[in-house]
Amino acid sequence: MRGRVRTVAGVLIVLVLLFPLYWMLNASLQPSGALLRPTPEFLPLPATLDGYREALATQGGHLLSSLVVAGGTVLVSLLIATPAAYSLARLPWRGGPVFVFALLIVQMIPGIVMANSLYALFGSLGLIDNYLGLVLADSTATVPFAILVLRAFMVAIPRELSEAARVDGAGYWRTFTSVIVPVSRNAVITAGLFSFLFAWADFLFAVTLTTGQGIEPVTVGIYRFVGNQTADWNGVMATAVLASVPAAILLVVAQRYVVAGMTGGAVKE
Repeated sequence: MRGRVRTVAGVLIVLVLLFPLYWMLNASLQPSGALLRPTPEFLPLPATLDGYREALATQGGHLLSSLVVAGGTVLVSLLIATPAAYSLARLPWRGGPVFVFALLIVQMIPGIVMANSLYALFGSLGLIDNYLGLVLADSTATVPFAILVLRAFMVAIPRELSEAARVDGAGYWRTFTSVIVPVSRNAVITAGLFSFLFAWADFLFAVTLTTGQGIEPVTVGIYRFVGNQTADWNGVMATAVLASVPAAILLVVAQRYVVAGMTGGAVKE
């Protein structure tokens, strides 16, 4: 029964993702004038690649910048969240429930408040127009979420596994690296994927912490591209398709891990 639910959930995730992606792809292959017709064409005939040529010429560097920022965010988030979640789930210490509640409260802070505060701080540290600044800014949102996801999964891991490792002489750190992390693979992949997707799609931190004179993630690049190319809609849609492809590929490939990671801590055997 659980396997069937996971399969259905995975199929729904893929369909929800691919439906808008198809219409973006359809619009990106049509000439600009065709998009102004009152009835849309289901098939892009005749097709043109002019929009992709322009998008690659103008947005290629922005795509690379987003890959660097998203990859760095995943690395920072997992390095911090995985041991933190293990501590909250397995190690008895006072204040653990209060800390978990604080993580939930952090999720309620409006992004614009965080962005304004980080702009003032990063400006004094020289982290404006800097990859490290964008990675740290995105991590302020992804680390709490990743901790909550990983903790929920690790709480459901049978304690007999940890106790068996301790009997064999493993300490807390060896138990964490050799037992807990491998067993929590689905949750780790889920947390990493959501961290990547957030950093890849982030606009607020990106537009606040960049000036347009240095690095520029693809979300900001699309924003400015739309402003300069309002008549070239196939180029705009081609840029949107290129920006969606990495996230779509990751989600399709990892969807079974995501479903297992999100539901793994929901039911105790």
